[in-house]
Amino acid sequence: MRIVTTLPSATELVAALDLDPVGVSHECDYPQRVASLPSITRSRVDADASSEEIDRQVLEIGETDDGVYEVDVDLLEALEPDLIITQGMCDVCAVDEAVIADAVDRIEADPDVLTVDPHTVEDVLDDLERIGRATGREERSRAVRAELEDRTDSVREQTADIASEEQPRVAIFDWTDPVMIAGHWTAELVDWAGGEYGLADVGQRSTPREWEEILEYDPELVVVAPCGFDLEQTAANRADLTAREGWDELAAVREDRVWAMDGHHYLNRPGPRLVDTLEALAPIVQPERFDGPPESVAVPFDDLEGLETDTNDSSIEPQADPTP
Repeated sequence: MRIVTTLPSATELVAALDLDPVGVSHECDYPQRVASLPSITRSRVDADASSEEIDRQVLEIGETDDGVYEVDVDLLEALEPDLIITQGMCDVCAVDEAVIADAVDRIEADPDVLTVDPHTVEDVLDDLERIGRATGREERSRAVRAELEDRTDSVREQTADIASEEQPRVAIFDWTDPVMIAGHWTAELVDWAGGEYGLADVGQRSTPREWEEILEYDPELVVVAPCGFDLEQTAANRADLTAREGWDELAAVREDRVWAMDGHHYLNRPGPRLVDTLEALAPIVQPERFDGPPESVAVPFDDLEGLETDTNDSSIEPQADPTP
């Protein structure tokens, strides 16, 4: 079966089934072998710009009929896909089903289109099995799901007896200018890790928030994990938060409980590595019960100052891909 994926999480789900797509999106980079595959998409937004500038570009494009992404229709036709996996969750994060439907109408091939739209961890695991059925990998998908559920249960068992007063108030930012609180599966990940997530419910979409709302909530733990940003790009945009009035007075800042997480590869990528995200989040939320998170996934926020200096120094060798 000739499979084309249009977002990184779908590529990772396909790879977990021991399959390789024939074409991917411009953002697909894991596992390493997919990085050299033909890319059928490109973004009209400068992904290396600041968070404020990216937001401005997205809003500007939204006032036109162009859309954030475009598909290389000629390449898509040449790939002769049998199955295209796309998404309906967010037309800013990745190519969505409407763009793909238009592209399919313009090629001779007549591929099946499978749309994922996950908002919880269970939704992600259901998508894994849906892709398994569509590709004849039902048995493999069930085995992978069982393994991921076992790892999730292992974390939950270690936090099940934590009293409510021992659960820190957690805020996770998946954008910093404007400030957005991470939604979808984030609330349940925080709950399973032993924290309280009072700013969003399970399955609720990520939405911009007024800074005053964050100050009123006064989180005891903050995780900064912007969508599409790795740790280096988060470092370059750290002042989006540190320069805000009241930042230094937040309980999390005063108690030195602010972390940065690679949002691009982990928290905001609804594939198998959401379980890696949980395993990295648990020691941040409940450090006395777990060993610390891998530095490739999350680091104390103050450590970003050195990371920002390194990435701005042309004499520093480029760092390796943070993904394992």
